[in-house]
Amino acid sequence: VMKNEKNELIPTRNVTGWRMYIDYRRLNNATRKDHFLLPFMDQMLERLSGQAYYCFIDGYSGYNQIVVDPAD
Repeated sequence: VMKNEKNELIPTRNVTGWRMYIDYRRLNNATRKDHFLLPFMDQMLERLSGQAYYCFIDGYSGYNQIVVDPAD
């Protein structure tokens, strides 16, 4: 990272090919805002305690993983 004449930080890296860029600002402006925060962990554990069944989904490892053929 380096600074330009306007004192802005500019990333310096080798250009390795095309990169996709999507500007989501218009979509963010059109989206209804959800003002409800996620519950705290202790609140969730209290709600889960004593239940016969519960499910845990691993959203981190499964997020946006698309199989691509090596030939592509």
